[in-house]
Amino acid sequence: MKSLTKHTQLIKTEAKRLGFLSCGISRAGFLEEEAPRLEKWLNKNMHGEMSYMENYFDKRLDPTKLVEGSKSVISLLLNYYPEHKQVDGEAPKISKYAYGTDYHFVIKDKLKVFLNFINDEIGEVNGRAFVDSAPVLDKAWAAKSGLGWVGKNSNLITRQVGSFYFIAELIVDLELEYDAPTTDHCGTCTKCIDACPTQAIKEPYVVDGSKCISYFTIELKDQIPTEFKGQFDNWMFGCDVCQDVCPWNRFSKGHNEPLFNPHPELLTMSKRDWEEITQEVFSKIFKKSAVKRTKFSGLKRNIDFLKS
Repeated sequence: MKSLTKHTQLIKTEAKRLGFLSCGISRAGFLEEEAPRLEKWLNKNMHGEMSYMENYFDKRLDPTKLVEGSKSVISLLLNYYPEHKQVDGEAPKISKYAYGTDYHFVIKDKLKVFLNFINDEIGEVNGRAFVDSAPVLDKAWAAKSGLGWVGKNSNLITRQVGSFYFIAELIVDLELEYDAPTTDHCGTCTKCIDACPTQAIKEPYVVDGSKCISYFTIELKDQIPTEFKGQFDNWMFGCDVCQDVCPWNRFSKGHNEPLFNPHPELLTMSKRDWEEITQEVFSKIFKKSAVKRTKFSGLKRNIDFLKS
């Protein structure tokens, strides 16, 4: 028991040292509550063309199938809320998470250091790091670990800091002390549902991914359906509306990760600059950014779609 407490404390202290906002731990096992929800969501085709969501259904719900002998899911939050935002109020908008270096690279590096630390300090531990890149229901695990609750907009929300953070996991074959889930604090608020430009939040806690602006501007490779013309609230990559209106995000504070700082030109570009963007400028500004996922042609398509 003593070693459980010691190991758990070591891990939480190291998470803080690495710059993570918070760290919660839960017992690895089958996610019973999420299984029927995920199945229903997929059956209703709310994943649109994100066919990868249908893959590895069992692994998505059970981390012991991802990491053999796993006993614990260590969930981590990393703040990305920016101090400064785009200057021109009429310029097409980019989701705040994509301002700086692609979070996959930033967090993967931290998690490598973290796993090495666990092996050095505790002994040989078998584990894997996950950042939005494998079939892991990260929000469910973070909620199970007491880091927040899954809100009506389907984002993880925390009373102290809101929801502008990335979620990552270490799944390890090490037994630890486990945290208890927190309670839901959405109450009667429906601001996210009322504000969603494309009515993608079908009902509290259910988001139709195939109608979300983030899906259209990042995941969808075809042309954006014309029926959504004029409904994008000027978003060219991702969308923050349901987070921006959430009352808990009044507690958001600027991140302290230099790699998440945007390219100096990104925040000052005007509406016209974006409409006339060239491949050269795109490559310079988004050299290491998550925006590269949509490619220059995809971003141009999104910007053109915003024009009346």
